[in-house]
Amino acid sequence: MYKFGQAVVKLRVPILIIALLLLIPSAIAFSRTPVNYDLLTYLPDQIDTVKGQDILKKDFGKGAFSLIVTEGLDDKAVADLTEKIGEVPSVATSLSYGDIAKQSTIPEEAIPNKYLSKMKNGDAQMIAVFFEEGTSAEATLDAVEQIRALADENVYVSGMSAFVLDLKNISDHEEPFYVAVAVLCSIVLLLLCTDTFLAPFVFLASIGIAIMFNMGTNFFLGQMSYVTKALAAVLQLAVTMDFSIFLWSSFEENIRKFDDHREAMAKSVAETLVAIFSSSMTATAGFLAMVFMSFTLGTNLGIVMAKGCILGMIGTVTILPSLILTFEKPMLKLIHKRLIPDVGGLAKVITSKPAVVVSLCLAIGLVFPAVYGFLNKPVYYDFTSMVIGPGSTLTEEETPFNTANKKLQEDFGVATTEMILCSSDIPHYKAKEMLSRIEELDGVAYVIGYDSIKGGLVPDELVPERLKEAFLREGEQLILINSTFSVSSDEVNEQIESINAILKEYDPDGMLIGEAPATKDLTEIMDHDFIVVDALAIIAILIIIMIAFQSLALPFILVLVIELAIMINLGLPYYTNDVMCFISPICISTIQLGSTVNYAILMTTRYKRERAGGLAKRESIEMAFRMTFPAVVTSGLSFFAATIGVSFAARMGLISQLCGLMARGAFISTLCVLFILPAFFMTFDKLIVKVSRGFKPKKSLVSCAQEV
Repeated sequence: MYKFGQAVVKLRVPILIIALLLLIPSAIAFSRTPVNYDLLTYLPDQIDTVKGQDILKKDFGKGAFSLIVTEGLDDKAVADLTEKIGEVPSVATSLSYGDIAKQSTIPEEAIPNKYLSKMKNGDAQMIAVFFEEGTSAEATLDAVEQIRALADENVYVSGMSAFVLDLKNISDHEEPFYVAVAVLCSIVLLLLCTDTFLAPFVFLASIGIAIMFNMGTNFFLGQMSYVTKALAAVLQLAVTMDFSIFLWSSFEENIRKFDDHREAMAKSVAETLVAIFSSSMTATAGFLAMVFMSFTLGTNLGIVMAKGCILGMIGTVTILPSLILTFEKPMLKLIHKRLIPDVGGLAKVITSKPAVVVSLCLAIGLVFPAVYGFLNKPVYYDFTSMVIGPGSTLTEEETPFNTANKKLQEDFGVATTEMILCSSDIPHYKAKEMLSRIEELDGVAYVIGYDSIKGGLVPDELVPERLKEAFLREGEQLILINSTFSVSSDEVNEQIESINAILKEYDPDGMLIGEAPATKDLTEIMDHDFIVVDALAIIAILIIIMIAFQSLALPFILVLVIELAIMINLGLPYYTNDVMCFISPICISTIQLGSTVNYAILMTTRYKRERAGGLAKRESIEMAFRMTFPAVVTSGLSFFAATIGVSFAARMGLISQLCGLMARGAFISTLCVLFILPAFFMTFDKLIVKVSRGFKPKKSLVSCAQEV
């Protein structure tokens, strides 16, 4: 360890030169990494919606779907607009009431107005548009922009592609602001909690280089999600700031012992390497557990953040020591009084018997309400609420997709659209029967398919070719179902089950696809994912801590303390009636466990050192608390500051909520480590010493103590 520290000190100049040179390819690669704004693409391949989308694109030449609402236009104007939309590149099909009536060779009295009139309500009409490419394809997003440009203020484009386009515009505008806020909040906090004015800037320079390396290497992943892009830099800053604080605290202690500051740095790198490595590995393990999510957005975020933790750790033991030694003189000249006081008195209080009893009773008393709140936490699964849901401050002008969705519901009672892909060989009378049964279900506004529009007495030859192209392909047909029930509601989930039951009677291989069916599948998938991911994260971190401390007891104590903090954090929304996004609990549980267990590791490392040095139980715990208090508080508050700042600054619901939960989680974990973990050490010290290596003092130390 010490030799590694010496090598870093000796090679500090080449290390900095190489790091700065590597920033160039990293920046170029980052600028060329595609960003995926379509969360539907992260759904598991085995669900019907994903399979159906592939069939729809392959066999029908259709990818995304949108309903456009017009107001104040007559039939002719809507028909003309429909034709113009159909000419937009990447639009496969466009249909409206006026357009079908204008194009049809069927006698007017034979047109089934029962269905077509559903596309018209007073001066409001719908235009159904199919795109050739997928929901988030560049061609589709360009087509949505062109359609909006064709139309005036009384034409509204709904659907997932419009949502993705607005999300892209908002994200691209806001993401740099998130990083700026996180950096500013971190600087303010570090200025208050460290004892030199220059430390925050040196820390951030080192972390910033590691962040750029991480973002640049995402190029090799092929793409990253917008959630990953928005959070990765902020998260890496918050999680890896601990490592910098650990190293700086050790360096400050060692420069009092060594006249040669380079030797002090080598010693500091050696002393903190195990703690930093262990902390990095626990955070990495937490993020890597997300790779096992069926909803592969977790895989994307997990890989990027695991990579960020490793790069942050490498930067902390190579780049940061080089920067500190380079700017050592001005850093030491700009010393100021530390805001965090000496806590020797507090250490004696929290290790006293009454305080230990109170801490243990408090921990036990919090378990039931925390777990109960967690198990009953309110969760939403609607993708659009990730942007405009709880925590969002976006205006209607910034979210035209939401205005269009509201118009669709107000004018036509349509909250969501589902699609059936089934065999076109179903006899006409059977198909009519199936459509009729589906239309009778609660919440089904209407069903439109080839058989419903054609009617029973009209020969195929008289049906407009555009209608056939829209709904029929060789051996397959497409049916649209418009529902009055909102996505992810209990009502729509029951409706989906009923539709599927009817569909399977007529075509066992038929598929119901769309956002609502996908969301229903997601509710079942995420319950399974949470159990698997959380279990894997806990097991991995237990093993890492077990190896790091060579202990059978410490891993369970440390993880238990942090899991209590996680349950409190994720249980609170039940009592405050705050609805969380479906992905928030699984992300927060792994992030909070992996990153804040570092605080417990730091205190445990010092406790072990003091115990091995010959101090008694209480004195060891007091010393560990006293010496690590500044680093733990600074680490916890820096995580809190970076994320709480973004939580208030972010105007997208999901980003605001995730950062708010992370900030609160860091704060709760800090309190648990400072005031509950010492009580566990006091209670289980005998067991810890017995089943752990390195806690008993060496015989030479015992002999010296006896001689004294």
